[in-house]
Amino acid sequence: MEKTILMTFSGKASIFRLLTIIAIIVSATIEVSVQMDTDVVLCCLHCSPKEFVMITWTIFPGDETSCIIAYKKDKNITKETNCSGTRITWESEPERNFSLHIEPVTIHHEGYYQCDLVTPDRNFRSLYHLSVLVPPPVVNLSEEENGTVVCKAAAGKPAAQISWVPKGDCFTVKETHDNRTVTVKSTCTRNSFNASNVTCFISHLTGNRTLYLNHEILSAQFADI
Repeated sequence: MEKTILMTFSGKASIFRLLTIIAIIVSATIEVSVQMDTDVVLCCLHCSPKEFVMITWTIFPGDETSCIIAYKKDKNITKETNCSGTRITWESEPERNFSLHIEPVTIHHEGYYQCDLVTPDRNFRSLYHLSVLVPPPVVNLSEEENGTVVCKAAAGKPAAQISWVPKGDCFTVKETHDNRTVTVKSTCTRNSFNASNVTCFISHLTGNRTLYLNHEILSAQFADI
């Protein structure tokens, strides 16, 4: 679309033809972290439903083909591309609610979610980065026959942090799996603790755990964040 502007310089009229550019207002990337197997709703910002022409969600997962969900208001048409089986849908009718609903969240949903909202005056873009948290499904503390004590947090995301009380002669090994979860194992020399009671603290964004070792008696309890 062209716009004609009439301007006067020294009594002479000059006509400038300016190409009208629809500005795209982009918000900063919003970081969202959710625990696996929960639900999440991502909102498309900036505009009320009465003012829009078209809305498009583009999902860029970390290791899969991008998925596109779009709705055009004047024709009341919804279109999806490469979204089958992703469990990503509109939260309700798109003409009334722009939000995207993921139920339940898995590791494969991690990535970028971009919402483009077209209005009669200008366009808006919202961008999310979704991180999926996985609590370590297996944690244990054991005393080995070779005189070492081992504390392990398996398959968490991000990697769990392990600390000891009292401090001992320890080393930590991390193993990253194909699904981006990490197993952390801390091994200590039993005699280096100089104490009969040993405590292993496992810290994770989804919750903390405390494991106790008293001679050959092992017990564990869950501690809230």
